[in-house]
Amino acid sequence: MKLFTPAKIGPVELRNRSIRSAAFEGMGKDNAPTPMLRDYHLSVARGGVGMTTLAYAGICRSALSFDTQLWLRPQIVKPLREITDGIHEAGAKASIQIGHCGNMTHRSTAGGTPVGASTGFNLYSPTFVRGLREDELKDIARCFGDAVRTARDAGFDCVEVHAGHGYLISQFLSPFTNHRRDRFGGSLDNRMTFMRMCMEEVMKAAGSDMGVLVKTNMRDGFKGGLETEDCLTVARELERLGAHAIVLSGGFVSKAPMYVMRGEMPIYSMTHYMKQLWLKYGVRMAGKYMIRNEPYSDLYFLDDARVFRRELKLPLVYVGGAVSGEGIEQVLGEGFEFVQMGRALLREPDFVNRLREDPSHNCGCDHVNYCIARMYSLEMKCHKDCPSLPRGIRNEIERIKRRNGTDR
Repeated sequence: MKLFTPAKIGPVELRNRSIRSAAFEGMGKDNAPTPMLRDYHLSVARGGVGMTTLAYAGICRSALSFDTQLWLRPQIVKPLREITDGIHEAGAKASIQIGHCGNMTHRSTAGGTPVGASTGFNLYSPTFVRGLREDELKDIARCFGDAVRTARDAGFDCVEVHAGHGYLISQFLSPFTNHRRDRFGGSLDNRMTFMRMCMEEVMKAAGSDMGVLVKTNMRDGFKGGLETEDCLTVARELERLGAHAIVLSGGFVSKAPMYVMRGEMPIYSMTHYMKQLWLKYGVRMAGKYMIRNEPYSDLYFLDDARVFRRELKLPLVYVGGAVSGEGIEQVLGEGFEFVQMGRALLREPDFVNRLREDPSHNCGCDHVNYCIARMYSLEMKCHKDCPSLPRGIRNEIERIKRRNGTDR
């Protein structure tokens, strides 16, 4: 299988072309790593993956959405070193996703009024948002560079800059969230200014020994957001700025969240774990109108990704519905250098080793999205590994499986 051939991201060579995607684990505590987070990523590394990515690490206090996320700062370098040392001992490389959530947070978590490209209200948090001043943007860009240096100290081989999904860089890129009238708003070229500032700091800090990936959208996934041609322009600019690889994704957390993950959001399961009663019952009543379902199919981003493969020269990382050996080989055969996987490595952290034994292996995910529904309150976990779920959640899972045709 081509999957098991080595390949490079900038100066970093991976033993094979598989990458554990930066799917939010929900396994941190007090914005620091835990033994659970360590054990999970070590199991993935031992399971044969080429590189495993620790999910979303905030570059500063205002970048945080949850206390289960990492805050990449010197105080957590030592426990992160324990994780990266273990990953390296298993023969894999280690990456960490860095970013700023922008308006996707609350005052209590962010330490102040949530900030974004423009002043307004984010219904999905829900919270009022303050538009960032230019001097603050310079500080945040520097924080991206500082995060890369901290990642190096912690033993990471690569960083993945989050520039998609409606987080802060994406909020500047998208006309849906960027209504500024200064040099950071208006035309797409202007809206890329903040991204350029961040990338210049990242590339300077990465130097010659760290790989830099950027996750960016191929579409925002709704009318009024970025479309394919806009996103191609962004990707070409990232290539010009020196990114070593681009992770091709799509969707917008505050407008089209299921465009990222596809399928149906289990509203009852998600609200079951919510602590605030007003939020629990509000989302239970209105969630199906706020969170639009998106049809799932294996390799669901491939058609869009092909457009980017034709137009770009740098290595591209495919993510989205890669759950079988057949699908992975198809993606690699079409010229994508790497494949990222999230759910395939949840129940089967040794999924890559299983493919070595059986190239036709399928991870068996039934795409009910329970793992996503709970990760905003608890750690990410498959429903198949939860034998004593409440009756209401079990019933919802069975209903979704019947609708998906995966109830066999």
